[in-house]
Amino acid sequence: MALTGEYAPSASKWVRDNVEVYEATDGVEGGTLPGTNYPVVVITSIGWRSGKLRKNPVMRVEHEGSYLAVASMGGAPEDPEWAANFRHHPEVDLQDGADKATYDVRELSGEEREVWWQRAVETWPTYASYAKKTERQIPLFLLERR
Repeated sequence: MALTGEYAPSASKWVRDNVEVYEATDGVEGGTLPGTNYPVVVITSIGWRSGKLRKNPVMRVEHEGSYLAVASMGGAPEDPEWAANFRHHPEVDLQDGADKATYDVRELSGEEREVWWQRAVETWPTYASYAKKTERQIPLFLLERR
């Protein structure tokens, strides 16, 4: 994995705890969204303001070795903070279970976005209701392994 620097844990206790357990057990524990059976991966990005490493569990949407990060924030009116991190520093480290690698990030649009949106909704059907709750188009970021 390529990213280095000071790690700034999330202000959210469940995110901090989930990341810590996930990394300590290579995803054996903490590998699902709390309270569900839906799998997550941990993505490390560079904070766009702080320059520090930020880690977030994100729903696991994978196809042919590429991953999708859905910036839904539960249908909130604004993007999650990590979306700005991706836009300013389009390189992340991703851990899927014990597999760790560096990925290039790009925001999707058009037909490619629609294909990946369908994959996201098939993985986590609740994304469809999130899209109905917000006026913004939920950003989708494709992560392609280096």
